[in-house]
Amino acid sequence: MQPVAQGADFEQLVDLASERLGGAVLLANDDFFAEKENLVRDEAPLWIADRYTDRGKWMDGWESRRRRTPGHDWCVVRLGMPGVVRGVVVDTAFFRGNYPEACWIEGAVAPADADPVMLAADHTAWFPLLPRVPLAGDTKNRFAIDAPWRVTHLRFHIDPDGGVARLRVHGEVVPDPSAVIAFPDGALDLAALEHGAAVIGASDMFFGGRHHLIQPGESRGMHDGWETRRRRGPGHDWAIVRLAARGMIDRVVVDTSHFKGNAPGSCRIEIADAPGATLAALAAPDFAWTTLVSEAPLQPHDVHTFKVAAGSAARPATHACLRIFPDGGVARLRLYGRLDPAGRRALVRAHLDTLPPIAAVAEFTTWLGAPRFAQALAAARPFADDATLAAALERAMAELGDDDWNAAFAAHPRIGERRDDAHGWSAGEQAGAAGADAAARAALAAGQRAYEERFGRIFLTCATGKDAATMLAEIEARMHNAPAAELRVAIEEQKKITRLRMKKRLEP
Repeated sequence: MQPVAQGADFEQLVDLASERLGGAVLLANDDFFAEKENLVRDEAPLWIADRYTDRGKWMDGWESRRRRTPGHDWCVVRLGMPGVVRGVVVDTAFFRGNYPEACWIEGAVAPADADPVMLAADHTAWFPLLPRVPLAGDTKNRFAIDAPWRVTHLRFHIDPDGGVARLRVHGEVVPDPSAVIAFPDGALDLAALEHGAAVIGASDMFFGGRHHLIQPGESRGMHDGWETRRRRGPGHDWAIVRLAARGMIDRVVVDTSHFKGNAPGSCRIEIADAPGATLAALAAPDFAWTTLVSEAPLQPHDVHTFKVAAGSAARPATHACLRIFPDGGVARLRLYGRLDPAGRRALVRAHLDTLPPIAAVAEFTTWLGAPRFAQALAAARPFADDATLAAALERAMAELGDDDWNAAFAAHPRIGERRDDAHGWSAGEQAGAAGADAAARAALAAGQRAYEERFGRIFLTCATGKDAATMLAEIEARMHNAPAAELRVAIEEQKKITRLRMKKRLEP
């Protein structure tokens, strides 16, 4: 059987707004006829001809009253998982004479517990995802989205009023890397959807979708797992998982819960270290997979745990393949292990790549406080690897003029001065000065004042690993420099700090 192609249709991607994954409609300006919460329910919308409420015909969706004043209706949706949206389905099923004329969608990045009213306020940084588009009634209105930014919340506008049965928001999960990296070794599920893993292809999914295999939580029933049709010829079924990031797998869990007469007879787990590999390459008959767990029998409605042999557990992997023999259903696949350094850095790069432009500029300003630098680095995304990011950083610094560098210097606190920054870098960089005695700190402060009087800017040095005495000696030596020469020295020190901050960001 042919695999389901990755990205051939955005509807093959995960529904980020799914109620099952934690999606919710937080706020609507009006839901008089039908409740806003219906919009993200997983079940297909229903039509019940003779069902009415005290407000009118019962409808399975979100429906506002007939608008008699200028304006339009809207609601705010919290995605179940943050990610990049590739397409939406605005389903107006059964809304025939009461659907909106048009809709448009905006995105934002906010904490999961953000106040709904604050989200709806004008100061929230909403950015466009889908321009205003016409809608048809009783139809699955499909719209591809070309905005490569990570979003956590949507604002869904309908014009002027009416009803929408369901909103499906298909895309790719992009987690907060700090949450993933925080897992201790052996406890991280490298195959978890919430960590950014994806089932990119399967040989068959006639009865159950491939994404169910790596969803959070226990399976709720056969409908909540991956299940293939009955195989009537030779061969076997399989599903390929792109791991959340490169890592090593110590333990495998294959859960056949609820599959009582249709569990596979056995399974085998294979891995590959193939960053960037396509589904076509991975599914090819001659692709060189490495066995992680040899073929083992499976029992119906049971949870099977396989401890990976020490040699195999040391192998890094980016992908895994679950092979089931000959066919059947699996509720969940868990691949527990640990990230390797390249995997950690890739998670951070993915996060940086998908920051909305305003957020990206704010992030890169913490690396070097010159607006032109931050804008250039934000525009250089995406970063294919560490080397690409490092090269973009060097180019952005090379393009700066003296005014840019002076702006960057001004963004730094004086050594010994407390100033909050986004990542707490200044405090760590100046730890040597913070640990000095009172006399050394006073001498360092006096030296900095003298430097500022001579050069008209703060003294800047890459302070990491330097104690107060070393920095004071550096001030005294640099006081003899001509102003132009000293500017060049300060620039080189700033470059060292920026490179170090990039490294710290990639390896938190």
